[in-house]
Amino acid sequence: MLPLQLIDSILINYNIGQILLLGFVLTTVGALPLKSQQLIGLNTILFGVIFLLTPVSLMPSAYLFLGLTLVVIGPIVYVTARE
Repeated sequence: MLPLQLIDSILINYNIGQILLLGFVLTTVGALPLKSQQLIGLNTILFGVIFLLTPVSLMPSAYLFLGLTLVVIGPIVYVTARE
């Protein structure tokens, strides 16, 4: 278990948008071995909604547009999945 001070000292240099983007990339890479396009689509939709619901005061507005893009692309990826 990591002490909270260590986690805080690492995260203090980044805004919430960068942390969420890192989480999106890590969960997408983690889901790739499962070879489930539906799971990737759901992950994309989920992080798009998270980016849209996060207050703009905590991150630059560019991440809002990223969230909007992910919400549009996620259902397309989910529907086109063959499973």
